[in-house]
Amino acid sequence: MDKNTARLRRARKTRARIADQKVNRLVVYRSNCHIYAQIIDAAGDKVLVSASTVEGELRKELGNGGNVGAAVAVGKRIAEKAKLLGISEVAFDRSGFRYHGRVKALADAAREHGLSF
Repeated sequence: MDKNTARLRRARKTRARIADQKVNRLVVYRSNCHIYAQIIDAAGDKVLVSASTVEGELRKELGNGGNVGAAVAVGKRIAEKAKLLGISEVAFDRSGFRYHGRVKALADAAREHGLSF
C-alpha cells in the first residue's frame, strides 16, 4: 500500500465518523505549494465557506503558500468567514494527513479565531 492509498483510507474512515455526528466539517487539503480549507454542511453536499492560499488577497501578502505561515493565514481567514455566517462549531477533517506542521497550524489558527472542534 503506497502513501496516498493509506491517506485516502484514513480519510474515508474519518469521514464516516463525521457523517454519523451530523455536523458541519472543516476539510483541509494540502499540496506542496498550497493549502486549502472548506467548511461543508452536515449533509455533505454544499460548500458553505472556503479559503486557500490560491486566493488573490492571501497570495499577494504571503508569496509562498506552502509553509506554516500560509496555513495560519488560511486558518484565520476560514474562521473569520465562518463567523460571518454564524458557524462556530465544526468537526475537523484532516483528509488523512498527519496532524502536524501545516495541518496543525491551520487548526490552531482556526481555533484561536473562534471555531470550536
